[in-house]
Amino acid sequence: MTWQAFKDTLIQNPDKFLQFQYAEEEFVHPSFHITEIKQASVVSVDCGGQMNTWTEVIVQLWEPPVNEADRSMEVRKALSIINLVEKSLLLNPVATVKIEFGNSKFDTRQMYPGELTTEGDSFTVGLIPDYTQCKALARLQCCGKTTSGESGCAPAAEKATVKPVLELVEANAPACSPGCGC
Repeated sequence: MTWQAFKDTLIQNPDKFLQFQYAEEEFVHPSFHITEIKQASVVSVDCGGQMNTWTEVIVQLWEPPVNEADRSMEVRKALSIINLVEKSLLLNPVATVKIEFGNSKFDTRQMYPGELTTEGDSFTVGLIPDYTQCKALARLQCCGKTTSGESGCAPAAEKATVKPVLELVEANAPACSPGCGC
């Protein structure tokens, strides 16, 4: 989901109470804070030798050690935090959105917004785990398996070019001259 699509969905639900579901029947505690919004430009080279670039906007959530509220913040408060951030940092509208969260029961990780649901006075962002992938295989390119069958992510072998072999014939023959047709 892009940053713009995520933000537009929030804008459509300003009066709802914002909650995040990080696992089955597990929600970020209502007293959560949005502690920062960061933008990261990622440049990588995958196992097939291909350079990749993308941008992520990461919204970090924090549960304070003492529960401060029984009801989560309204979406409008989250939007005010977003507006404050965007006064200082131009966020890429086509960046991929991630939500960063962890607590004593759940190791900190970055997750993608999945299903966005509105029910009653709540707006819930269902979070789905980030995952690893082999971009070379996703492009239907070899991921570096060797001819002996060993696996590993190494650059795919470059295609061998056939070099013509020149053969010298009749070295003592007369040289070409203009008009001889050679």
